[in-house]
Amino acid sequence: MYHSYGELQTLRGVTLAAEPGEVLCLLGPSGSGKTTLLRIAAGIEPLDRGRLVLNDHEIAGPEVNLPPERRGIGLMFQDFALFPHLTILDNVRFGLTALSGADSRREAMAALERVGMAEYAANYPHALSGGEQQRVALARALAPRPAVLLMDEPFSGLDSRLKDSVRAETLAILREARATAVVVTHDAEEAMRMGDRIALLRDGALVQLGTAEDLYHRPANLFAAGFFSEINVFDAVVSGAVAQTPLGPVTTAGLADGAEVSVAVRLPGVEITETPCGVPARVVARRFLGVEELITLAVAGGDKPIDARIRAGQLRPDARDVSVTVNQRDILVFERNG
Repeated sequence: MYHSYGELQTLRGVTLAAEPGEVLCLLGPSGSGKTTLLRIAAGIEPLDRGRLVLNDHEIAGPEVNLPPERRGIGLMFQDFALFPHLTILDNVRFGLTALSGADSRREAMAALERVGMAEYAANYPHALSGGEQQRVALARALAPRPAVLLMDEPFSGLDSRLKDSVRAETLAILREARATAVVVTHDAEEAMRMGDRIALLRDGALVQLGTAEDLYHRPANLFAAGFFSEINVFDAVVSGAVAQTPLGPVTTAGLADGAEVSVAVRLPGVEITETPCGVPARVVARRFLGVEELITLAVAGGDKPIDARIRAGQLRPDARDVSVTVNQRDILVFERNG
């Protein structure tokens, strides 16, 4: 599908499919087209070119454009969008207009029961915590039993301590309901925690689609590698199936001599020891991060410092001259013109 705002093209030939019961995460930086895709699916934003199909029925395209209320798609907003003047029960009943009063009440209570919020049915949103409001918003989105649930950065408003538990609860509820969900996030770890598959977007185009393992271990390019882990990057030229880097030679099987490459090394793959071996380096900065330390190193032959993440306490506090080796599993090589 394609979409533009005036001269600005926001989606460029994106093709995606969410399977029944799947949680598909749309991942990417700001401006990559994630929310635009969600708004098009919900019917809030028009589609310039392409087709949108739900259960083999076209709901948007050259010949048809169903209004949002006829699409059978639920939308959960980033700020929950609960009505402050309505009780929790009436908030959840709000989208059940096709049902009688008694039926809508029964369905709303069933949805609240599912998210563990039935006892708060008579309360108002202001009396709830952020996590509780998030669960009510999820109940409201699930109550009409939509074919697909769209979630736009649903956990971004929660503090870091609460986020993990609410995210796990939400995923469990989606699994129990066997709901098909499309979740927008800019956080790679969140996408890996939630998604059965992840669609990585950049500048309105699809960079890569696959499982968390696919995107982490086999990134399509340097952008994908850097989105899923912190990396050091070295530019090099292949000679004799080897690229020379400040951290030592890297094999480049399958690449011709003279090929220009970017060698990415994940930070946890940079191993540091005070025993002489590997590449000599000097510690120029270190930052304690709890379980880990972030170490910045100057390496002979390198024109810029490199970073490493090691277990806290692994190096003596006054360690300066060290040796560096690299775990081969944490090295990725990309052609710069590929």
